Amino acid sequence: MGSMNTVLLMGNLTRDPELRKTAGGTAVSDLGLAVSDKYKNKQGEQVESTCYTDVIVWGRQAENCVQYLKKGAPVIIEGRLQLDQWQTDQGEKRSKLRVRALRVQFIGRSNGSASSRTGATKQAPVDAAVKDGDPF
Repeated sequence: MGSMNTVLLMGNLTRDPELRKTAGGTAVSDLGLAVSDKYKNKQGEQVESTCYTDVIVWGRQAENCVQYLKKGAPVIIEGRLQLDQWQTDQGEKRSKLRVRALRVQFIGRSNGSASSRTGATKQAPVDAAVKDGDPF
């Protein structure tokens, strides 16, 4: 039997994206995403639950996210699950499940975005997907 690892999320950023570079010079950005769900419980009360997810973005797409997005920005993330495992200095094993973004789509823009702060009148690109290959 084959397998499939695909994730599609829509939510809002929980913090401003920050850009860093790998030793090889590849751009990378970590995003925090809040995905909310509203439903009625058995008592008929409206309940809202939020799932906080870590997302990693690579290459030119990471640079676009830092340039055009800020905390609260709504986005759609297409990607796959990635399990990172490491060992602490004390020898404890740690792991973290996050989403490796293959495509980040900007679905809105709030006041005070990067382009409006610089006086630009152009709208930010709607789709920041880059097809230049996976750095790993």
